[in-house]
Amino acid sequence: MKIYSVDEAKKLLEHYCAYRERSHFEVENKLREMRLIAEARDVILMHLLKKDFLNEERFARSYVRGKFRIKKWGRQKIIQGLKQHRIHQNLIRIALSEIDSGEYYVAISELIQKKKREYNIADKFLLKQKIIRYLQQKGYKYGEFSDEINLALDFD
Repeated sequence: MKIYSVDEAKKLLEHYCAYRERSHFEVENKLREMRLIAEARDVILMHLLKKDFLNEERFARSYVRGKFRIKKWGRQKIIQGLKQHRIHQNLIRIALSEIDSGEYYVAISELIQKKKREYNIADKFLLKQKIIRYLQQKGYKYGEFSDEINLALDFD
């Protein structure tokens, strides 16, 4: 196990945070993995915060944008992911503003159409159930997509 000086650990963590946005939780875990004493961890965390390598709001906003635009996650799954990173509820609310409502419903519609083609099932009820499960697994609430799924599958 390598032993790090405070300066070495600072440089390593600066690189770690510069590579992509990190949450405080991730950085604290990394510091624990490095087996640094509590005082050294605090000094390094303060350094990263002061030099703006670590910014919780920036991380949360970036996380929301990435998970929504790239992975097409719904709000519920994104919220759960942010909670796993121990992001405060107020920051979660602020970060969710990164999702445009129009884009959100376009994404739902695109996912429904994609799965409709992919599953290629003649039984509408079975197809509807499979798509509902898929969308819920992606983090969308039934109320957010129920009208859209009924329109897409010609249900009245």
